[in-house]
Order: sequence, then structure tokens, then C-alpha cells
Amino acid sequence: MTPQELSDFALELPGTTDDEAFGPGATVFKVEGKVFAILQDETPDQSAQVTLKCEPDLALHLRDQYPAVGPGYHVNKRHWNTVVLDSTVPAPEVQEMVEHSWDRVVAGMPKAARDRLTLQRG
Repeated sequence: MTPQELSDFALELPGTTDDEAFGPGATVFKVEGKVFAILQDETPDQSAQVTLKCEPDLALHLRDQYPAVGPGYHVNKRHWNTVVLDSTVPAPEVQEMVEHSWDRVVAGMPKAARDRLTLQRG
């Protein structure tokens, strides 16, 4: 999955906005103002990567399953994974991870916001 494909996919999720809250080179995706994904641009030293919220047991499973998935970079390593977008993780799996991250963030919102966003998602 390319960074542009990931960005397009994330922005299709209800209530999602993006900005460069941490400065150039890192696009932050938020749902209702809460961060669920941080997309870091490719640099000469590394491939593009995305940091996503994840249920702790699933986070460990994904790290074991894919070498391109590791503990979250500059975030709580128990609840976040960083995925290197080097094509070794299949695009559908990355999409599931993005959706799971969005779901985790929405689950922590007040009931009215949760219900509204879940209904919009279908």
C-alpha cells in the first residue's frame, strides 16, 4: 500500500481529518480531533511508515506475523504499532489495521459520538 492509498483510505472513514500537527513530513489523521494514524513520509534513510492504535494482544500478534510491523514510534508501545509501508504487509491487512485503529479511538469517545460515527460508517 502506498502512502497516498493509505491517506485516501483513511480519509474515507467518517469524521476523519488530516493535518501536519507534528510538522512537515508527518500527516496526522484524526477522528473527532483524536489521533488514530500518523503517516511519516519516505526519507532517503527509511520507507514511509504509519503508526496506528492497536489492541495490545493483536499488536503483539501482528509484530510476530510481519517483520514490517513493530512497536509504535514515539507513542505508547503497548497500544500502538508502526507499520513500514514497504509492500511486505498486504494492502488489505494494512486497511484492516487502519480501520481497527479508527475503531479503537471511536470506542473511547462519548456514546453519542460513538453511535453517530458508527452509524455513518455503516
